[in-house]
Amino acid sequence: MMDVQLNSWLLFAHTQRHHAEVEIVSRFASGDVHRYTYDDFGRRSQQLMHALDRLELEPDAVVATMAWNHHRHLECYFGVPCTGRLLHTLNVRLAATELAYIIRDAGDRCILADPDMLPLLEQVRAEGGLGSVRHIVVLADHVPETSLEGVLAYEQLIAAEPDGYGQRDIAEATPLGLCYTSGTTGRPKGVVYTHRSTFLHALAGTSGAGMSLGPSDCTLPIVPMFHAMAWGMPQAAVAVGAKQVFAAGPLDPVAIAQLLVDEAVTVAAGVPTVWLGLIDALTAQGTRPPALRHLVCGGAQPPRPLIERYLRELDIPIIQAWGMTETSPLASLAWPRHAYRDLPSDEITTKARTQAGLPLPGVDLSVRDESGVEVPADGETMGDLCVRGPWVADSYFKNAESDKFDDGWFHTGDVAISAPNGYFVIADRTKDLIKSGGEWISSVDMEAQIMAMPQVFEAAVIAIADPRWLERPLAAVVPCPGETVTLEDVHAHLSAHGWARWQLPDRVEIIDQVPRTSVGKFDKKVLRTRFG
Repeated sequence: MMDVQLNSWLLFAHTQRHHAEVEIVSRFASGDVHRYTYDDFGRRSQQLMHALDRLELEPDAVVATMAWNHHRHLECYFGVPCTGRLLHTLNVRLAATELAYIIRDAGDRCILADPDMLPLLEQVRAEGGLGSVRHIVVLADHVPETSLEGVLAYEQLIAAEPDGYGQRDIAEATPLGLCYTSGTTGRPKGVVYTHRSTFLHALAGTSGAGMSLGPSDCTLPIVPMFHAMAWGMPQAAVAVGAKQVFAAGPLDPVAIAQLLVDEAVTVAAGVPTVWLGLIDALTAQGTRPPALRHLVCGGAQPPRPLIERYLRELDIPIIQAWGMTETSPLASLAWPRHAYRDLPSDEITTKARTQAGLPLPGVDLSVRDESGVEVPADGETMGDLCVRGPWVADSYFKNAESDKFDDGWFHTGDVAISAPNGYFVIADRTKDLIKSGGEWISSVDMEAQIMAMPQVFEAAVIAIADPRWLERPLAAVVPCPGETVTLEDVHAHLSAHGWARWQLPDRVEIIDQVPRTSVGKFDKKVLRTRFG
């Protein structure tokens, strides 16, 4: 076989040659829409490559982005690593102190930022986070007013550069991307993706076991491009020449609903809170996006009532995905098997759609007890979830935790249950399990069951200290508008669905909204601080 290095050039050069006329669409928060083609994208990305060279950045320099989802960010996705430099996507929702630490730790030399990020960068500078940064480039036509010195405008920077750049023979083990964990426990840690791992992850994402993408598709990643490379959807779309649609700025469900219709989007990806808001917007418009085949949902388990509502009202399946920053991030998707095709819809939902899924080809999963022995795949026994594969990290950036993960497996911190049919389900995060009187209670299962109540919009369950049982469940509940929810209501509902008396929550607290992390997940540490 030919010894071809698996790198970003294989994706980039292929799509510019074979899919030149395919559209890339960006909608901005202002309502403005930008359209161009893969040919335009390819030429401008190569202008960026020349510009990075002209800025005299080191050949392996870390180049950061601080931007929303749009066409210029996509140019950075390829313009940076195709020169051999390392692309570092900064989470724009983090506080200035966290960003300062991450920028220092990564050693960022250049930051390409959206105009509305400059005030945040000014705060980062005040926290001492820009010491290693030599250049700041604003992703716009001109530089807005800022106290930052020497800021360059992206369009002016690349305008005079050639639109052809000699293809580099980059070794596949070369670092391509750097993403930091959300840091819910301790300092954020960097995870480095290589050209090889990104190429393989992109192909897995296009497959029928992944997000199921091809040249006839149109993608809309609502998951941010600053979080785990937007789950690899941009690279997967480039790999097959799919049309791409981006929505820049904070989430606007009404605008997203319109994009799905206007641009004939076939596959979209986002966290459960996105889909909660979207279906209300679609219902208000009385619209069913005509081309939409399925939604990919990750970050947390989507409530069963939400899955059923999309099927019932729109005939659109939600495909649950599981992964982490350390797994690039796609590791499994919950596609129903061929044998399930003739089953009733609710049975398919039980067997497949509510599962964390089936591992992607090349990804190995192992569910183990406290002594490291694999537990039975009986659909009941919980254990620690371990994973390995060609796009799974084997250590952290700068070996922050250890030289290598101890036994060749990444220990995820998730508690999982394997079923005899090969599917698995995430029972909880280790830190979120509730141990009451020596018995485990899954906060994830309880949340899902409470959110099945018609008067509940969303709910989060945490452990609170108890002098007798050590820990007891507390349910923080957001009622639907005009509804009330009591502790007795929750007890009656859970009891009717098989929950034992000792498992029922001791308290129900009514809140306006479940706090979110920077990537849209439930932030239980905020609830623990408030109620614990």
